[in-house]
Amino acid sequence: MRSTSQPTDNNRPPLVAIVGPTAAGKTEVAIQLAERLDGEIVSADSRLFYRGMDIGTAKPTPAERGRVPHHLVDVADPDEIWSLATFQERACQAIAGIHARRRLPFLVGGTGQYFRAVTQGWAVPPVSPNPRLRAALEAWAEQVGKDGLHARLAVLDPPAAASIDPRNLRRTVRALEVILSTGGRFSQQRQRRTAPYRLLALGLTRPRPELYARIDARVDAMLQAGLVDEVRRLLDMGYSPDLPTLSAIGYREVIAYLRGEISLDEVGAQIKRHTHLLVRRQANWFKPDDPDIHWFVANEQTAGQMQTEIEKIFDI
Repeated sequence: MRSTSQPTDNNRPPLVAIVGPTAAGKTEVAIQLAERLDGEIVSADSRLFYRGMDIGTAKPTPAERGRVPHHLVDVADPDEIWSLATFQERACQAIAGIHARRRLPFLVGGTGQYFRAVTQGWAVPPVSPNPRLRAALEAWAEQVGKDGLHARLAVLDPPAAASIDPRNLRRTVRALEVILSTGGRFSQQRQRRTAPYRLLALGLTRPRPELYARIDARVDAMLQAGLVDEVRRLLDMGYSPDLPTLSAIGYREVIAYLRGEISLDEVGAQIKRHTHLLVRRQANWFKPDDPDIHWFVANEQTAGQMQTEIEKIFDI
């Protein structure tokens, strides 16, 4: 699908974004393109920041990272929680450094709000965490349930509630925390500024049955590679199982297993099911009819096709 909205302001520095659902193959395609076009990769995947969380996040391997420079991978410990504002600041710094080296930056990942914050120049206020308020909201959630707390968010800020999965208690709590701390809507905290880059957004996708099959195979491979041991090691290091980072898909299911709440077979089944649901949520951020995303169905020619598009748009 060709975009009808091509970058025209040559005074803005270029940025290539590679987006799409998990397990579509973005990592390998991005590395190939960065190798061919003298580029560097900036991760826009919120799970890749954290050290020691390698298997469950499908983090690029050391060999893959050795092929081209990667930024915002292994930059924080699991208990150093990055806010959207922190990510946006660090990502823009990394992109500026790549431009200074006269190389081409590739923003790569499937976390929609991170992609939008950087490419659309969101004015994200750095609202500091309020531990007391957060604890009160979490206690309230224990009384009324996740759905009850989400219903309250829907009353205070319908657009924010519409963009947050009711099952994602952490994001619901954060939205309410910002609302109650600032007196403004959470959805209005993300006002757009002038887009800072000449953006070319390339979407990578696969037919849904193929995507699900790849997810299922990857989950099996993660378990065989030692995902349970990885989670056990993090807990043995003293990281709380209640950390937001350890609520990520793959980690929360293994924690439930280590607590004796589910069987090992159920771990794999739940991770697969939850990842399938993630793909559906990602589709809300990266829509197949979005005119600003050039979509490609993954195959052996995809990297070459994307390269041709990049060279044409940026006159490389």
